[in-house]
Amino acid sequence: MTTFQTDLQVGKDVEKKVLEMIQNKYPKAFMIDGKFSPYDIFIPEISKSIEVKSDRKSQHTGNLVIEVFMYGKPSALMATLADYWVIFTGEQFIWITPLQLKNMIVQNGLSLRTITGNGDTEPKKAYLPTVEMVVQYAERVQNYEKENP
Repeated sequence: MTTFQTDLQVGKDVEKKVLEMIQNKYPKAFMIDGKFSPYDIFIPEISKSIEVKSDRKSQHTGNLVIEVFMYGKPSALMATLADYWVIFTGEQFIWITPLQLKNMIVQNGLSLRTITGNGDTEPKKAYLPTVEMVVQYAERVQNYEKENP
């Protein structure tokens, strides 16, 4: 399995975990199947959408990757239609709105970076805030409780 395939499977597993957490309160919530980029999960009971991001590398770097441009066009934060983002660090689920992320970027004067991630064929433009900075702007932070084998 390639790094991209592994990352994709990890992302799908994280999406399933987030969906399970949401379904505890909103049982009608569901995953959007197929190639749909505006968001990953929809909650009909409250008409809200969720984009799930996984950035386990942040455990080592201390920074999260907040992508804004890929292939020369707006992507991720600049293209999302989601009401909320849930960013998984491997240790925490950080619940934050796209507006809160944009405010954080502006209020802290973050610099746009050009990076090429594992599995990427082209560089992307992204901001690299610290995990702690994102947590300060978050609506909620949940610690990840690993299931016992």
